[in-house]
Amino acid sequence: MIYRRSGHSGIQLPAFSLGLWHNFGGVDDFTVARDMVLRAFDNGICHFDLANNYGPPPGSAETNFGRILSGELKSHRDELFISSKAGHDMWEGVYGTGSSRKNIIASCDQSLQRTRLDYFDIFYSHRYDPTTPIEETMQALIDLVRQGKALYVGISKYPKAQQEQAYAILREAHVPCLLSQYRCSLFDQKAKHDNFDCAQSNGSGIICFSPLAQGILSGKYNKGIPEDSRAAKPTGFLQASQVTAERVEAARQLEEIANARHQTLAQMSLAWVLSDPRVTSVIIGTSSVNQLMTNISALDNLDFSEEELKIIDEIVQKPTISF
Repeated sequence: MIYRRSGHSGIQLPAFSLGLWHNFGGVDDFTVARDMVLRAFDNGICHFDLANNYGPPPGSAETNFGRILSGELKSHRDELFISSKAGHDMWEGVYGTGSSRKNIIASCDQSLQRTRLDYFDIFYSHRYDPTTPIEETMQALIDLVRQGKALYVGISKYPKAQQEQAYAILREAHVPCLLSQYRCSLFDQKAKHDNFDCAQSNGSGIICFSPLAQGILSGKYNKGIPEDSRAAKPTGFLQASQVTAERVEAARQLEEIANARHQTLAQMSLAWVLSDPRVTSVIIGTSSVNQLMTNISALDNLDFSEEELKIIDEIVQKPTISF
């Protein structure tokens, strides 16, 4: 495993972190989930990314991860870097969503109970909430650190103006932002242009999610939409309407480049995100141990030639491709 320093901090994180957004909930096979977590740890992935609403049902990914932590990983707590987040819809009622002080602190307390932890290594504001003053949200994060419930804090998906404001508030309180989490892939480069430099100049590490564009960059949709895929489901973050002919054709062209590099399309797509020196870590989501190991193998070839990058840019820099 390769490790990279997070911003101006002393923390190093693995190039790949394991995300528990999908495939670790109460509706999933716990044995498969446990095997993926343990295999990831055995291969140097010490950072596990959670949120209060991961499942389904919401909270169940944290509960399952807590079972694994209290079992096979019980003696390895100090070798792990564990995150959680709050801000999206979690429970019914007026206090079950948003980024108010009440929601942030209550969510953290509940997440600690579900994971059976005394503290999180990092706790995030999962999204910018325009209905809550940013000072209130940041103060809640600051207080979680001062209460010993989190060692570090982070922000996720904040627009640039609010990103700058959050950094300033946290820095003034001497609780700097350790990590800024943004979506980034060959098909979604907005954060690279809008947020990465801001994070770097403020000493924050950058951690990326959805590096495979919800699976389109895995190549699984190159011959149609499989019945068991995310896009085939009526609900979810990837809809069939997003699997357009233009994106599928772009994925096919990218796969030709990947094959010439002796990589799968997924491996090359992961390597491309990591090729940005500003990126601390990339969150991968997996559904099997085999998929996990295949993704980790992307680390075998992270270098791109100028010619490869030029051709890749020509393929993906089209308005109809970007999410």
